[in-house]
Amino acid sequence: MEERLYDLIFIARPATPEDEIKKVISGIEHTCAEKGGKIEKTEHWGTRKLAYRVAKHREGIYVYQQIRTNHAELIAELERRLRVQDVVIKYLTVRLDEDLKRQKKLGGKREQRAARRPRRSTPASVPAPAPAPAPAPEQSAAAS
Repeated sequence: MEERLYDLIFIARPATPEDEIKKVISGIEHTCAEKGGKIEKTEHWGTRKLAYRVAKHREGIYVYQQIRTNHAELIAELERRLRVQDVVIKYLTVRLDEDLKRQKKLGGKREQRAARRPRRSTPASVPAPAPAPAPAPEQSAAAS
């Protein structure tokens, strides 16, 4: 089974002590280790305003993690655990590898099209074509 890359972001209540957030993070790390996943990155973004109220809160403490795994059950288990945490008010998991594959595929196609296109290059020594001469004005029949 191929490895997949996920982003996990969760928002904790704004008044949560730092040690409680560390407990949630260590719980995620422990679950990942049990299920054969690997946490590639963990970032603690701190307290930020929310775009809309969540559980009557206007702010939250953001934590971001990037997880690599080949077991989809791991992500389901992490979501289940985050759902029952009192500290966590919102979470989101996003699978990244499909987007990365799509971008890579589109980039390859773009390069192929560019390679097939004839290159337009005008050397500096070749003069630009002169504009076409304006047509001569016609004489009216009355003037003759």
